[in-house]
Amino acid sequence: MTTPAHPRPVSSLAAVAAVAIGFGAIVFDGYDLIVYGSAVPALLAHKEWALSPAEVGAIGSYALVGAFLGAIASGSLTDLLGRRRLFIVSLAWFSLMMLFVALAPNPWSLGLFRFLAGLGFGGIPPTAIALVMEVAPERRRHVVNGLMLCGFPAGGILASVLALVLLEPAGFRVLFAFGALPLVTLVPLAIWLLPESPDFARSTRAAVRRELRGLLTGRAAVATVLFVVANFCGMLLVFGLNTWLPQLMRKAGYELSSALLFLLLLNVGAVVGGLVGSSLADRYGSRWVAATLFVVAVVSLGLIAVPLPTAVLYALAFVAGAATTGNQIVIYGYVAAHYPAGNRATALGVSSGVGRLGSVTGPTLGGALLSAGVGLGGNVAVFAAVAVVGAVACAFVPRPLSGTVPAKVLASPTAGDGVPA
Repeated sequence: MTTPAHPRPVSSLAAVAAVAIGFGAIVFDGYDLIVYGSAVPALLAHKEWALSPAEVGAIGSYALVGAFLGAIASGSLTDLLGRRRLFIVSLAWFSLMMLFVALAPNPWSLGLFRFLAGLGFGGIPPTAIALVMEVAPERRRHVVNGLMLCGFPAGGILASVLALVLLEPAGFRVLFAFGALPLVTLVPLAIWLLPESPDFARSTRAAVRRELRGLLTGRAAVATVLFVVANFCGMLLVFGLNTWLPQLMRKAGYELSSALLFLLLLNVGAVVGGLVGSSLADRYGSRWVAATLFVVAVVSLGLIAVPLPTAVLYALAFVAGAATTGNQIVIYGYVAAHYPAGNRATALGVSSGVGRLGSVTGPTLGGALLSAGVGLGGNVAVFAAVAVVGAVACAFVPRPLSGTVPAKVLASPTAGDGVPA
């Protein structure tokens, strides 16, 4: 790979374009992963297919398996081939596959295309995060990255709203087809406006391969394992709570409308938590912000099971969203800032890929607990224990050795926590 020794710096307009296009891609990444749950009632009612709940659940999991594989593969490919190229390929791929999902003639093809779309879903976050963290202003890169990643809960909200409006009159195919919209909107914009990372442009292929090998040795290997644990715990909490919180609150005696309001507040809290947590990470370092938010999750989840006034419980759901989904945004930034450009996307791909397994485990764990007759108190106790593990993992990530992070980061008084100077 031949690259210029001094690549042209990214302009402010190109940086804004990268963040805006990344935000749009993350919105549809979240939409396409979450919209399936909104379409489940219509799939079960589709008489031509006569699907059982178990079959519908299995098809839903195929996209998450694809996302797991896509995240790990795209991370390494992005570090070798460039952020821009892999981002555009991943975006175009999952958009095209969502069109095929909408046109699927039978359950088998629906599952296949959901799996293939998942390969693209998994490739978007590590590629977009690596690019945005490298083009954003040094002192604000965590909050800029956090702003982009707020697209995920925004995509979930979009999926819920469109399901309310379109599912009954138009059917599930229209909801799936909406997920193909980036193919004619974001993809052309990305080809036209998206810059390449200047950090990637400076690197040579041999240097990148050395850094990728270094990811599996010494302190870097320990950090990677702990980031994997933190991401797994974070995604387990995100998808476990988003799947089961309304049902848990209904079993606790709340009406359906009140139970759904808990879910809405959980996702509103996620947006606020992601932005505030990322801003604090720019100022104080990712390590203790991420660990502290996990601890806040422990406390808020524990208190949700206590008989308290409804208004207080609503506030606790908001805080729990900030400390779980919001914290996942902080963790992504923590990983990205911890590693140099040569293996940043690979580290993000591995940690987010295994994190996707947490997104499968969370709903499964909640369902198993409910099937066993475990109520609200027992469920939140298990989720709180997961948050404790996540806090410990974040707190014990070893600081990178001198020479494994950019000099500007090492010059920071909180070097190794992901805070640039």
